[in-house]
This record gives sequence, C-alpha cells and structure tokens, in this order.
Amino acid sequence: MYRVAGVLLLLVGVAGCQETGQIVFTGQTMGTTYVVKVVAEEVDRDRLQTEIDARLVAVNDAMSTYIPTSEISRFNQAPVGEWFPASAGLIEVVRLAQDIHSLSAGRYDVTIGPLVNLWGFGPTPTDDMEAPSAGAIAETMSKVGMNHLRIRDDALMKDVPIYLDLSSVAKGYGVDQVATVLDAHGLSNYLVEIGGELLARGMNERDTYWRVAVERPELGPRSAVTAIELVDEAIATSGDYRNYIEIDGTRYSHLIDPATGEPIHHNLASVSVIAPTTALADAFATAIFVMGADEGLALAEAQGLPVFVIIKQSDGFEVRHSSAFEDYL
Repeated sequence: MYRVAGVLLLLVGVAGCQETGQIVFTGQTMGTTYVVKVVAEEVDRDRLQTEIDARLVAVNDAMSTYIPTSEISRFNQAPVGEWFPASAGLIEVVRLAQDIHSLSAGRYDVTIGPLVNLWGFGPTPTDDMEAPSAGAIAETMSKVGMNHLRIRDDALMKDVPIYLDLSSVAKGYGVDQVATVLDAHGLSNYLVEIGGELLARGMNERDTYWRVAVERPELGPRSAVTAIELVDEAIATSGDYRNYIEIDGTRYSHLIDPATGEPIHHNLASVSVIAPTTALADAFATAIFVMGADEGLALAEAQGLPVFVIIKQSDGFEVRHSSAFEDYL
C-alpha cells in the first residue's frame, strides 16, 4: 500500500532564492526533497539549517525501512513475542496509524510491509518482477494485520513476523517535526514541505495566507487543478500515477489494498486531505485513496475532513470533494 507517491502538490509562487523578509531552506530527506520558507527579519540561518537537518535525520533513523539499522528495521527483524523498546516518536506514529486503521475499517494498515515487498515496492529492488501467485498473496497476508501488533507507551511487540511500513505517514510526521523546530525558535510565519506534503503557519512574505495548488494527475508538464489557501493547517496528497510497476504490459499501482493483498484497481487518481497536522493528513490521504472515491468521501464526511479527489474518466478527469472542502473553493 505504501510507497512515496509523486509530488502532487505545487507551491504557489515559491521562489528559488531569498525574498525580502523570507528565508528559504532546502535539502534532501526520505528519498525526496524538502523546502522550508520562513518569514522573519532575522534568524540564525546556519543554526536553523543544522537543526532542521538533524531532526529529519532522526525521523529517518526511526522510521525508514531503507535504513537497515533504523529503529523500525530493527523492530521488523526482532523476535516474535518479545517487547521491543521504542522511541516516543515511533510510538506516537504507530498509535496514529492504529487510529486511522480503525476509522477506515482496516483499509489503512501499516503492517502491510510484507505485501509491499512481495509486489516489488519495498526497499530491495526486484528485477524481472512477476505478478505474485494467489497462493503467495494468501501466505503473505497471514503476516499482515494490526491485530498482530501490541503497543505500550515505551515498546512494541508482534505475535507473528509482521513488517511495519510507515512510508504513508513518515513524510507528514517529518513536516510536523520540522515545525516544532521552527516553533522553538519563536517563528510563527512559515511553510514546510517534504515531497509535496505541506504545513503552513501564519502569513507569507506578502502578508497573505500561504497558497498551494493541487496538481493535475498527469505525466509530463505539471499544471494545477485548483489553488487553495492554508490557514495554520496541513495538506497531504496521495496518488499513484507517478509510482507504479509494469508486469507483462499491465500497470500495477504502488498502493496495495490490505483487504485483497493486491494493488488497487479503481479509477481514483489523487486524494488531497487538509488536517491540523501533516501526519494526520498524510495517513488519511492514503486511507481514502485505498478505499476509493465513494467509500473514501463517506469517511471524509463522517470525520468532517476537507477532502478533494480527482477521478480518472474515459474522457478526462472528474473532481469531487467533501462538504468541509467547500470553504477552500
């Protein structure tokens, strides 16, 4: 189910250099890039850059399955039936994932890692990939399920050899963690973006609210479907049109449905979710994408979430949104 999707959000008016009253920090993290825009008269630029990078390294070291020595990799390799001491950050994200799993009737499941790996979307590259057999999928699904995971305030335990994959929420959590660094410096006007997931606080350098554009889900030149204003909130988008594999001429989405063990087959192209935190927006965006437009928008209505979806049709794209998204149009 979970793999970093293509960047589906565009910043409106992002400059490549420092503007009046604005300082821009950039770098790489989690297999993608980050941009931090701070509106302030003066900051200790070198110190802030160092602290941003250090915080993102810490998140990666806790939650990346691409790092063999990361905290989550060590948990995935740990014995069944033994408590694994875990950091507060990892516990926080797993608990959030547990909540979204419950709200989505199990369609969001961070124990999906074995299926992600089976379909060739894990950290180990797969050459000459073949579609898994029904038997292989069924056998792998026996190692999937949040019911196999136990959570304490300081530790995790599994009762079967599950494989946690937090790539559906780690970028959003990373954005939120960078925001805590900025808050600690007394900064109140900023925008943080990691691979298309964003959190906005206060005003931009023009003393207006931050604006972002939702990208049209097409390969080739990027263009916007709509632009929205963010007022002290986050937005995250899930999509699969830039992240897929082809096997014998058939395209398979990187998003895998825990209910079937197979890549999703519906025609949803992208889902954008606005929420108080980026981690929450990130996780809900993936959950709603896996559920599909009808079920996903029903979840959005039940939770009062502002959600914007783009659906592939034979003659182009259809856009739909939840009631709470009306205020952003």
